[in-house]
Amino acid sequence: MKRVLILALLCALFGQKVMAQNPEENAVKQTVNNLFAGMKNGDSTLAASAFATNSILQTIVSKDGKNAVRTESVADFIKFIGTPHPQKYDERIVFTKILIDGPLASVWTDYKFYIDEKFSHCGVNSFQLVKGDKGWKIVYIIDTRRKDQCKSWF
Repeated sequence: MKRVLILALLCALFGQKVMAQNPEENAVKQTVNNLFAGMKNGDSTLAASAFATNSILQTIVSKDGKNAVRTESVADFIKFIGTPHPQKYDERIVFTKILIDGPLASVWTDYKFYIDEKFSHCGVNSFQLVKGDKGWKIVYIIDTRRKDQCKSWF
């Protein structure tokens, strides 16, 4: 009976440790989630709140078997989000890896992108965030985009 009680106590303690999240990690996730909530709801103010000044937004494009990096304007992206449009842009992400060292965070997310409820494409986002006076802000995003070989996490 003692062994069962000790085992139950260890499982409870271990489970709490696994379930507990670092407050900094939660704050980083909130910043990234604000970007996508703003995008989904057409709320350019919320989406803009996720970015630092002079942020960089890039995507890797593949054409004819060659990869290139395309840089997009964050200001144009935010303007697009806030411009009324009939479709809902829904990027569904899964946090795969979060690394934090002091004021620097690196976040890797798998995603699937939907226009309304119709699947459009999938890929990976790589975020770099910096913690400043106003909390965690995205300074750099680069992503991949494809229509096949998408993971089935949801």
